[in-house]
Amino acid sequence: MPGIDECLLEAMALPGARGAALVDWSSGLALGTAGDSPVGDHETTAAETAELARAAAEYESFAPAADAALGEAAPGDATGQPVEDLIVTTRTGYHVLRFVETSFDSSVFLHLWLDRTDGNLALARLRLRSLAEGLVLR
Repeated sequence: MPGIDECLLEAMALPGARGAALVDWSSGLALGTAGDSPVGDHETTAAETAELARAAAEYESFAPAADAALGEAAPGDATGQPVEDLIVTTRTGYHVLRFVETSFDSSVFLHLWLDRTDGNLALARLRLRSLAEGLVLR
């Protein structure tokens, strides 16, 4: 089971990967980083993406209960995570934020920044899911 550094190195091995980080969305701090940052500073990027993650995790519109009201099974119900991942598309890249289940308060996510030309969004989502499931936080 990979730790933070190994997990981020594996994320950086994806085609088109420009940067990766493990971020605590409650504090906005990067717990680990690899590669580049879109703004040249991983801490700034961590704080900004944490705002987005926090909004998605806390807004009622994205809660599993909303899915259940529609009569659909809500994947987040089994794990307690209301949102699995977020994707933000810019003119030059993709930002994929994958929430990580933890034994504590589950307030961390993986952030992968992909080049839009070389990145494979579907592969990145699948690989980040696998990395998040196997990540060991010590």
